[in-house]
Amino acid sequence: MNVVVVESPSKAKTINKYLGPGYKVLASFGHVRDLPAKDGSVRPDEDFEMSWEVDGASAKRMKDIADAVKSSDGLILATDPDREGEAISWHVLDLLKKKKVIGDKPVRRVVFNAITKKAVLDAMAEPRDIDISLVDAYLARRALDYLVGFNLSPVLWRKLPGARSAGRVQSVALRLVCDREAEIERFVTEEYWNISALLKTPRGDEFEARLVSADGKRLQAKSIGNGDEANRLKALLDGASYVVESVEAKPVKRNPGPPFTTSTLQQAASSKLGFSASRTMQVAQKLYEGVDVGGETVGLITYMRTDGVQMAPEAIDAARRAIGSQFGPRYLPEKPRFYSTKAKNAQEAHEAIRPTDFNRTPDQVRRFLDGDMLKLYDLIWKRGIASQMASAEIERTTAEIAADNGGKKAGLRATGSVIRFDGFIAAYTDMKEDGEQADDGDEDGRLPEINARENLAKQKINATQHFTEPPPRYSEATLIKKMEELGIGRPSTYAATISTLVDRDYVTIDKRKLIPQAKGRLVTAFLESFFTRYVEYDFTASLEEKLDQISAGELNWKDVLREFWKDFFSQIEDTKELRVTNVLDALNEELAPLVFPNREDGGDPRTCQVCGTGKLSLKLGKYGAFVGCSNYPECNYTRQLSSEGNGEAEAAVSNEPQSLGKDPHTGEEITLRSGRFGPYVQRGDGKDAKRASLPKGWTPATIDHEKAVALLSLPRDIGRHPETGKMISTGIGRYGPFVLHDGTYANLESVEDVFSIGLNRAVSALADKQSKGAGGGRGRTAAAALKELGEHPDGGAITVRDGRFGPYVNWGKVNATLPKGKDPQAVTVDEALALIAERAAKGGVSKGKASKGRSAAAAKSTAAKTEKPKTAAKAKSKTAAKAKKD
Repeated sequence: MNVVVVESPSKAKTINKYLGPGYKVLASFGHVRDLPAKDGSVRPDEDFEMSWEVDGASAKRMKDIADAVKSSDGLILATDPDREGEAISWHVLDLLKKKKVIGDKPVRRVVFNAITKKAVLDAMAEPRDIDISLVDAYLARRALDYLVGFNLSPVLWRKLPGARSAGRVQSVALRLVCDREAEIERFVTEEYWNISALLKTPRGDEFEARLVSADGKRLQAKSIGNGDEANRLKALLDGASYVVESVEAKPVKRNPGPPFTTSTLQQAASSKLGFSASRTMQVAQKLYEGVDVGGETVGLITYMRTDGVQMAPEAIDAARRAIGSQFGPRYLPEKPRFYSTKAKNAQEAHEAIRPTDFNRTPDQVRRFLDGDMLKLYDLIWKRGIASQMASAEIERTTAEIAADNGGKKAGLRATGSVIRFDGFIAAYTDMKEDGEQADDGDEDGRLPEINARENLAKQKINATQHFTEPPPRYSEATLIKKMEELGIGRPSTYAATISTLVDRDYVTIDKRKLIPQAKGRLVTAFLESFFTRYVEYDFTASLEEKLDQISAGELNWKDVLREFWKDFFSQIEDTKELRVTNVLDALNEELAPLVFPNREDGGDPRTCQVCGTGKLSLKLGKYGAFVGCSNYPECNYTRQLSSEGNGEAEAAVSNEPQSLGKDPHTGEEITLRSGRFGPYVQRGDGKDAKRASLPKGWTPATIDHEKAVALLSLPRDIGRHPETGKMISTGIGRYGPFVLHDGTYANLESVEDVFSIGLNRAVSALADKQSKGAGGGRGRTAAAALKELGEHPDGGAITVRDGRFGPYVNWGKVNATLPKGKDPQAVTVDEALALIAERAAKGGVSKGKASKGRSAAAAKSTAAKTEKPKTAAKAKSKTAAKAKKD
């Protein structure tokens, strides 16, 4: 019997079926050990020696693997086909050697790009040794990330309170988002005009032509800059006669794009399906690991972390056969298509993402997949099949038209196109969104019949005013595309990097656009001012190149670390002499548009509006940065930083209370004020004064007496419940607006509902919440399951439920709250196991049960969070552990 080690338990079950009784397949549950979250895990003074730690859950997994290996004939390491997978195999083997269970048993490494019976059996027939160069590249990357995180993050904590972490890739991605925001702020809008003519052919057909030349000069885009010039040219065309100078019909071929890579899949899924990068990877993981299709568990797509664009020869042959049978011979090109990537630093070590079987169409698997899985599989299948299809044939027609008004001449052009043969477009149509290029023909419509030398009749002249727009903010898709172009990060890191920026409150996502927050811009400005080299795009990309060279065996990994550490350590040491005043001066200069927005009255934006003599400047407090007056304490004006440039609105609220009138019931003064945590309203004075923060979406400029009274009157009683007789009330809490009855909360859609909802709607909202399960609390029934995830490896069902404080994962007596913003329907089994393990480790279940189901990743995170320092050295370790999460 041979022991096979894979990463995921669901993959283990599938592969065990393929291999049969001669094999025992066990899961490592991801990494089995990692660097401890404390100082000294990577030791530059000892030639970058690294200490590894095995947590409790991983120790149990490794014991199971070791026990199985003891009585086996050999070990087969079959973790994922990338650097991380190679590293996991190396860690497993190293631990087994230390346990002395390997002896002279054969150890083989196999990789398969797809979870299908053929792919697995083919891989088993071609074993190899562990690729030490890939392991070295992993060690170098892990050490670099640790050294940056554990040395740069503490500098941020000391010099920039409120900042949480910095990282080798994270900080550069954040800089991209912040640089784009600064570009938008610097943008100056310019006016321009477009002029076109609606013309009619002798046959009575109308079409539009745009002005392209006048007065013997070619007009460039946006070259008509004002209304006077536009009106002059419009008058010229209004009185002109028109004749067709030439008509050219030119055939154009449009070729398909390559199959998906990780980044292009994330971009297309964002554009077409509205998926976030993390959601795309979660769904793709399920499709890769295997789905029950008619009683057989089979992987539907190849490995989804790749920057390769080529398909295996057998896959190309299968795609061509499917094209011939499903679309017809006209859609099959004479020769197969071959692609090469244009992405910087692409490794192309693996295939592109494609279906494992092109004959398994989306319609055939529809009944076996949930909605998101079907959508993503449909996208992958269509892009994969289109990549081997014939070119689309398009006829593009261009008509050049001369206008003459008493010797004053102008030139117009009309263009149109028509698809003569759709080719690959029959399978896959791109979209002009989030950086994707359109492949569905031209924006111009089809022109009517136009002949050279014929006269045209003028119908109407249109002159339209436009204004240039700033570059758009990045979406997840366009940021990933930019990172790939620059060679920053790797396919497996894109989604995690964006999630980290959101979790750190450095960036928010609004209508799919990434908006840097004040905290993120402060961190970027600090790093650009004092650690310029380490947030440069070229520097980060060059490190990725070196990691690739290590993978290829061309560089020694410790040489790369030595070179990096020498300069990095020197710069870290230099910051010890850095004074907070130096930091503030640099940030005031770097972030002037954010910190000191222009005033409507044209005055100096740095002059205090309260005292009139003080200078405004950034100040650093316990909870982060804010703007304050230099005349403090005589002038106590402060305001928060604005991440949306609305400094004027915020400036209107200072520590000087603004009266909004009297409370109609108590007669006390109601004032609008600004505190460290934002604007708020207050009734009365002293310690008994009632206060209420402004809800999300409400600004100081919109607060009047009526709104202030309404806020201060919360919670608001609606009426008694018709069944229990107990009062129903509304309010605004940590999780937004709510309705409350007898300890049961139900969320409301908007803040306005808090003040307007009636008894009937409130009862209905509570009933809806009860039908889903109230969750938590003494005497309450268990919340209804939103989703069944399957059996826990140690027995018992895993479900996703909705509770009083939001959705959570349940296993037995263990309830683990989902991270903020996590879609309950998107939770995977592996994610649930990690959350359950982390929650169990914090207490609330028996010791024996607490260890069950803990994944390696969860246990590492738990270890970092629960370590209790007993000495000064250990306290330092706890502080440094915060950098671990980068």
